[in-house]
Amino acid sequence: MSQELKSPKSNDHPLLDRSKPFRQSLLKWFHANSKDYPWRSTTNPYEILVSEMMLQQTQVVTVLGRGYYRRWLESFPDFKSLAAADESEVLRVWEGLGYYSRARNLHKLAQLVVHELENQFPSEVVEIESLPGIGKYTAGAIASFAFNSPVPAVDANIARVIVRLFDFQERIDTSSGQKQIWAWANDLVPSSGARTWNSALMELGQTLCKSRVVYCEKCPLSSCCQSSQPLDLPIKKSKPQITSVDEHVILAVSKSKVLLEQEQGRRRHGMWKLPSRNEKELEGSKLLSKQKYGITRYKVTMHIYKSGNACSRENEKWFKINSLESLPMPSPYRRALALINEAELKEN
Repeated sequence: MSQELKSPKSNDHPLLDRSKPFRQSLLKWFHANSKDYPWRSTTNPYEILVSEMMLQQTQVVTVLGRGYYRRWLESFPDFKSLAAADESEVLRVWEGLGYYSRARNLHKLAQLVVHELENQFPSEVVEIESLPGIGKYTAGAIASFAFNSPVPAVDANIARVIVRLFDFQERIDTSSGQKQIWAWANDLVPSSGARTWNSALMELGQTLCKSRVVYCEKCPLSSCCQSSQPLDLPIKKSKPQITSVDEHVILAVSKSKVLLEQEQGRRRHGMWKLPSRNEKELEGSKLLSKQKYGITRYKVTMHIYKSGNACSRENEKWFKINSLESLPMPSPYRRALALINEAELKEN
């Protein structure tokens, strides 16, 4: 039987009476240990929106370490510049981050802000959440980080911290579980300083209260935490198994041009890749390379074959080799092209 939905403002919750020292302990720790992320030094809603969209499904170290955030802001510094860009240019700058629907959603949102909202991004969390491509967490993050609104922003890190603090023994990937976590987060967020508060909770989840390792001896909230077995929490449905699949593509070169196929699926729509072929069609063809990559719950082995007499098919087109850099292309295919020996690109 599920636990009855509780609010930490109920007098029977042991954490309630310690809410003030709980908050002070966390903020003191955060001020001494917070990381200097570029989106923490701005209140620009556009820059914060970009960071939040990138950090969905992508780690901070990737977003910053590989220059994606900086490169995006250099290419599209504001809503106007993004709204005016072609989708192919947007996808090219996003290339490498994967989950390209995020880039498309950003592009569409920028056009809406510029053309329908007179370039004024809303400040109220309800209005932000009503925008296309913006969910409950992202709306709370922008409202609190850009406008310091006293609203929660529950990402995976904050959810994990809250679940352990309150020793929540129910699954969190259910509507009732999410409702409970957001209720606790809402009641804990301060009336002022929500920007710092939410950042501190996230930092705690990123550094000390991780999913697979905890540093309770260093945690500023250890005296308040109700969980005796934090690594057993949160409780979720088992992850789906990873499925291995094979992909067969060709590298066809003629007159200093290479044949590419434009993706038609929802995930990578409009991007260019090496053309797919049936394995039987490739019997007798030279195997140039095998490349492995992951996408959601699939582990893909891409077999790359040399093709000397390929003809273009539907959604395929020849491109000059020296023009490939400007095309939007998923990273696995970009890497595959880069790894092909230059001699193999020459016509024989």
